[in-house]
Amino acid sequence: MDGVLNEHTKTIHKHRGEHADQTDVQTICGATAHVTHGRLQVVPIERITEDQTITRCGRCFADADGGGY
Repeated sequence: MDGVLNEHTKTIHKHRGEHADQTDVQTICGATAHVTHGRLQVVPIERITEDQTITRCGRCFADADGGGY
């Protein structure tokens, strides 16, 4: 599953679509709607969750470790 990483806040969100690509960075929660695309990156969630500096969005993940927006 792909997610959308906000590189500024170091927060991962669930990607809105099943077929992610770098041009569509919409999230399920909509919290990144105001963020410029240059600060967002579509990435595999499994890879990012291993990084201790990244938090999961509380709106996108029921078991979020950092709350979220």
